Amino acid sequence: MTLPTDFLERLAAIAAEAGRIIMRHYADGVDVRHKDDRSPVTAADEEAETQILAALARNFPDIPVISEEASANGIQPEVGAAFFLVDPLDGTREFISKNGEFTVNIALIRAGAPVAGVVYAPALSALYGGSEMAGSWLLNHHPQSASLAMHDARRITARPVPATGLIAVASRSHRDAATDQWLAGHDIADFRAAGSSLKFCLLAEGKADVYPRLGRTMEWDTAAGHAVLAAAGGTVETLTGVPLTYGKRADAYANPHFVAWGMRG
Repeated sequence: MTLPTDFLERLAAIAAEAGRIIMRHYADGVDVRHKDDRSPVTAADEEAETQILAALARNFPDIPVISEEASANGIQPEVGAAFFLVDPLDGTREFISKNGEFTVNIALIRAGAPVAGVVYAPALSALYGGSEMAGSWLLNHHPQSASLAMHDARRITARPVPATGLIAVASRSHRDAATDQWLAGHDIADFRAAGSSLKFCLLAEGKADVYPRLGRTMEWDTAAGHAVLAAAGGTVETLTGVPLTYGKRADAYANPHFVAWGMRG
């Protein structure tokens, strides 16, 4: 499967439109409900997902999509070697608390690996993209901008492990005792908290070195950030040291615990 040269730009435009929808709800106020697993969901999640699914169907009609809210409603199409993973609003708790650290996540999976993805944080005007062939980039994009100025995107790369100790990043909403124990066993010089898939993006930018996640995540939570990080030179591994893979239908698309790293070695 060969990606068209404008593939990431098309994904970025879809994520940007979802970001505009989300920011309209952000300004108008948040009506929160809870799904069967007690996780929060808002009208912004649902409207953004509707827009993303329609746009993906128009642009890439032959590629199936697994998305968070549709999956919560029991809609999970059969997928082959290539499929999209979508989280229309990653970091719903951050959205509700209005700290800005929420994202739109869209990733293409091929043979179990995230080969392309975009992560858009509309409240921060930060749009990240990455693919195997294009590398990773960051574009400053305000959600009310009429178009994407892709010529202004700048290249980003993960950084080598520093001699002075690692900068660790972990969840703002989900940090737990297991994560603290993992951090205590490594050479951590500093720590940053961040919400949503922005943690992967901090590694991809070279602003942090490691992100341990010893709690529950789903594939749509991680795939887009994983794609951006991998294209920037980073890795994501399970606790046994094997690459984190995607398409785990038998596990209802749940991830094992993992550690994301910047550039190692």
